[in-house]
Amino acid sequence: MRRLFIPALAVVPLLLAGTPAPAAPARTGAGDGPRAVRAAVETPSLFDDAAGGDADADDPAIWVHPTDRAGSLVVATAKNGGLRVYDLHARQRQAIATPPAPGPGDEAGRFNNVDLVTGFRLDRRRVDLAVVTDRGRDQLRFYRIDPATRRLTDVTAPDVPYAFSRDQAEVNEQRTAYGLGAWTAPDGTAYAVVSRRSTPEVGLFRLVERAGRVSYRPVDRLALPSRFTLPNGVSWSPCTDPGDGPQVEGTVVDPATGVVHLAQEKVGLWRTRLAGGRFVGVPVAVERVREFGVPAAFDPELDDCVTDHSADPGFGGRIAQDVEGLTVYRTGRYAGTLVVSGQGDDTFHTYDRRTGRPTGRFAVVDGPVDGSQECDGAAVVSTPLPGFPGGLLVVHDGRNTPESAGDDGDARPDTNFKFLDAGFLRAGR
Repeated sequence: MRRLFIPALAVVPLLLAGTPAPAAPARTGAGDGPRAVRAAVETPSLFDDAAGGDADADDPAIWVHPTDRAGSLVVATAKNGGLRVYDLHARQRQAIATPPAPGPGDEAGRFNNVDLVTGFRLDRRRVDLAVVTDRGRDQLRFYRIDPATRRLTDVTAPDVPYAFSRDQAEVNEQRTAYGLGAWTAPDGTAYAVVSRRSTPEVGLFRLVERAGRVSYRPVDRLALPSRFTLPNGVSWSPCTDPGDGPQVEGTVVDPATGVVHLAQEKVGLWRTRLAGGRFVGVPVAVERVREFGVPAAFDPELDDCVTDHSADPGFGGRIAQDVEGLTVYRTGRYAGTLVVSGQGDDTFHTYDRRTGRPTGRFAVVDGPVDGSQECDGAAVVSTPLPGFPGGLLVVHDGRNTPESAGDDGDARPDTNFKFLDAGFLRAGR
């Protein structure tokens, strides 16, 4: 396994090659504001407290039934609450618990991101898999989707290795498997691009069968930059918790080209490519966060970074940090739209899938159900589905409303997922 580390880069203006064209005006009808779109339905609330099983919504994936589109499913992570499986009416069909801690004092399972692999060869037949990053135990886990029952079954090999850690002690430090993007190469080999929590590292893993179960092996790794030289000569790095690096979470692989987009939360959007079971070339910066280059420092009393916006040198881009969910709306073999969640201002940015040119932005606002705020994960398909003729877009809502009170009278942490018709993402709409 080769390790590719990318050195600190001189950034003028943070783009190495393939600089996108100037941003096209957003199709909003109201100045430069985001286009307002509305969800049709939403999943039940998940509560991140003891009474709610410490369930915290994060990342969705959409499985299209091969013969009955009405039987399609949304598979979503709930962190300590495991997996949730929903139908197209946003009703819960199944809940899957995380694995327990392997020993006293060890971390239990915590499911962070999910993606799908279709047509994986398992036990001499082709199956569809939900692939999950277990950030608690630093592993990948695998669930076979049964088209007949529309239920998921754990097919993870019992001896799956750690994704990044050397031993359980390092696992407990929780620099573990985090973001996830799955890809099946033209030769049928399935891969998972997995980021490492609290670092700029990204690993590539090949999925393999082991005695009728699914495992994986590492085949490559890269690291995105942590420090940048600004056009004014100043060296800058994004503020993180002490000892941490600027991590990646949002990850998506274009199925037709093997192009990988990576959302480095406090830096911006990158792209690289997979070929021959390896990362190819130097990652290219596509877009940066608005806060890029702005001085910030960690305040231990606030337990948070404090940004000095008055000292903004003006090198920032369009996306308000954190850059989070990534998903591709495909309208042809190479045509379509890349959707990027900007968590800082509750908006989504869109880019031409082929050229990387910015095409606009939108916000999921209140309608039949409330809108989406602080979005982590997102998933989209262009396949027409019952109730969603333009395809289905599912986005995380990190601040679901209305809030309900717990036993102590305080508002309960409430998250869920919103389902939207994705037709507005088509060009010219």
